[in-house]
Amino acid sequence: MLHVSAVPQFPNSTLTSHHRHVLTQRNHIPANVYEHPAALLLERCSSLKDLRQILPLVFKNGLYHEQLFQTKFVSLFCRHGSVDEAARVFELSDDKLDVLYHTMLKGYAKVSDLDKAVRFFVRMRYDDVEVVVYNFTYLLKVCGDEADLRMGKEIHGLLVKSGFSLDLFAMTGLENMYAKCRQVHEARKVFDRMSERDLVSWNTMVSGYSQNGLARLALDMVARMCEENLKPSFITIVSVLPAVSALGLISIGKEIHGYVLRAGFDSLVNICTALVDMYAKCGYLNVARQIFDGMLERNVVSWNSMIDAYVQNESPKEAMVIFEKMLEEGVKPTDVSVMGALHGCADLGDLERGRFIHELSVKLDLDRNVSVVNSLISMYCKCKEVDTAASVFGKLQTRTVVSWNAMILGFAQNGRPIEALNYFSEMRAWNAKPDTFTYVSVITALAELSITHQAKWIHGVVMRNCLNKNVFVATALVDMYAKCGAIMTARKIFDMMSERHVTTWNAMIDGYGTHGLGKSALELFEEMRKGIIKPNGVTFLSIISACSHSGLVEEGLKGFDMMKEYYCIEPSMDHYGAMVDLLGRAGQLNEAWDFIIEMPVKPAVNVYGAMLGACQIHKNVEFAEKAAERLFELNPEDGGYHVLLANIYRAASMWEKVGQVRVSMLRQGLRKTPGCSMVEIKNEVHSFFSGSTAHPDSKKIYAFLEKLMGKIKEAGYVPDMNLILGVEDDVKEQLLSSHSEKLAISFGLLNTTAGTTIHVRKNLRVCADCHNATKYISLVTGREIIVRDMQRFHHFKNGACSCGDYW
Repeated sequence: MLHVSAVPQFPNSTLTSHHRHVLTQRNHIPANVYEHPAALLLERCSSLKDLRQILPLVFKNGLYHEQLFQTKFVSLFCRHGSVDEAARVFELSDDKLDVLYHTMLKGYAKVSDLDKAVRFFVRMRYDDVEVVVYNFTYLLKVCGDEADLRMGKEIHGLLVKSGFSLDLFAMTGLENMYAKCRQVHEARKVFDRMSERDLVSWNTMVSGYSQNGLARLALDMVARMCEENLKPSFITIVSVLPAVSALGLISIGKEIHGYVLRAGFDSLVNICTALVDMYAKCGYLNVARQIFDGMLERNVVSWNSMIDAYVQNESPKEAMVIFEKMLEEGVKPTDVSVMGALHGCADLGDLERGRFIHELSVKLDLDRNVSVVNSLISMYCKCKEVDTAASVFGKLQTRTVVSWNAMILGFAQNGRPIEALNYFSEMRAWNAKPDTFTYVSVITALAELSITHQAKWIHGVVMRNCLNKNVFVATALVDMYAKCGAIMTARKIFDMMSERHVTTWNAMIDGYGTHGLGKSALELFEEMRKGIIKPNGVTFLSIISACSHSGLVEEGLKGFDMMKEYYCIEPSMDHYGAMVDLLGRAGQLNEAWDFIIEMPVKPAVNVYGAMLGACQIHKNVEFAEKAAERLFELNPEDGGYHVLLANIYRAASMWEKVGQVRVSMLRQGLRKTPGCSMVEIKNEVHSFFSGSTAHPDSKKIYAFLEKLMGKIKEAGYVPDMNLILGVEDDVKEQLLSSHSEKLAISFGLLNTTAGTTIHVRKNLRVCADCHNATKYISLVTGREIIVRDMQRFHHFKNGACSCGDYW
């Protein structure tokens, strides 16, 4: 790029005589050419297609070298964005008028080509074209569009040198350039030094503050305008409404709305669109919709604003209705429309509509837009089609950090943490710099793995990158350590945080709950209530669950009532399921069933699932059959509930019904999910399935386990034979001893030194026999054993479990 400050100064003696003749003849245009039909056609030209059709006619009539036609062609080509064609006309002109130079420079500014604009400006000076103030405003516009502060400052210096430092248009252009380059303080200096100001210069300052996140200053600037008796224009309103949204000042928003009505701006589509956006972001979604529905004219931005309003306010169904209505009315979606719709599909888990929008993006030629593709990846991941997301990602030529983050988080949230870590490694190999969101996604994956060694590794990486003080990263660390069984480490990080969000409190409260520390969860909740951060629905779900795991029924009921009455939070289906679990787990099955019957909404699978789980704990066949009947209607393809019902029948010695359930499963092709337990040894994760001999050390493991079972029997362990049916007692005992968690624990004991804590993770609920056996194993080996099952943590130590046998 040639710098303006480096423009050579050519003395008049270096110009040729022909050049001087051209310069002195620049303003002559023959009058008779105005009467030619081609000139009249050019006046009515409205597109590049029309312009290219007229061009041969001009050539045919020998008018191409007439200055009028050259000027019109340059102007029209620039107006329609074809600067290269304008340049070809310009270069063929023998006698170039000053206006041609000015038009060409404006054309380069219009297409935001800073490099060519500056080079052309240098040429203008070389050709001795008189510089006018608009030349500088054009250049400053492109500097702002490309956020090129260095070049903008050079133009600023040349502008002052050329004597335009007091010109209103030049100073407004300079003010706009600094604002777009995120140097709002410099823009304000320019504004304050202006000897005169018009509405445009005020609006530029308002917009500059608003777009740079200085919402309060934007509002102050509008207030100062009014004090100086300047009436805000529709541009002022459009510029300041985003500032109102950012601050959530609905009262000021309503005042501005009133001004809009009084000023007669309410028919302007841009104003109404900005009002829709403001009301939605301030939480007044119904008002936003009323304004939207009342608009006589809507552009695509209006539709996008309404779609985004519903998406951001967690109303994805309504967002999709608006998107479909937009298509019905023939409005062509933009990339923003498609991204909003994909977000809605992701929140709904609507894969079918997501695929339709994918096809639509291809038809609209948006499938190469990296932001749209990132939204597609996120949508497929949230719809549990992570392999499809990976396929879309693989075809992406330009991968941004957002693209990598979407894939890493997608694998993490779909229970595939190993792939998430592999993508993280690949991302770094591609020299893509991880950001805060990347680390949060990786930490989420490691929380799913529940491996302490890996947790410490990522914690170290975060600290080396100086991100451990970031509230989002620190919150993820709290959650990760809690899910890795290191609840005290999680609390240490929590206590060291100088800033906490509601998600931070939720992570710590939930961590206490899953570890069976209900009282600690309640104490932390009370501490939270004393501060400025208000609990949300997730907070109360964590509290109720914590009370459920610890048998704190009264406290859980109190939390549920507090959520509704004091915090006005409407219970979700998860809250109802947690309440049934709270009552049922405590043996209050009648109360739990009454609670289900009295629910104001139709109970979902999780509610009846909690009831069936409670029936298994308390061996209640009557309620189990009622809950199972509803479950089989709602989710007939889940074999787990059939197994649960069969176990309840078996505990009640109802063998005929056990057989009926098994036959039903066979007919439907349903299978029990195999139990799998994982243990990490020397940075490697080892997986074990019940009765499996696939592990290379299986002979050693089974030999060790046989001796271990003998030791715990001597200590008082008695196998629970009732868990196995249809075989002899010695076979029952053999099957019980080969459960996956016993194999994993044995392998961990074999390959670690005395005093080392064994961490095991299981994909299902720990069975009663394994829970009892692990207590005795911790007693005879003197080891602490931490088992994380699908519901909670069990800390086994000295023959006891942290759950107090209440799980």
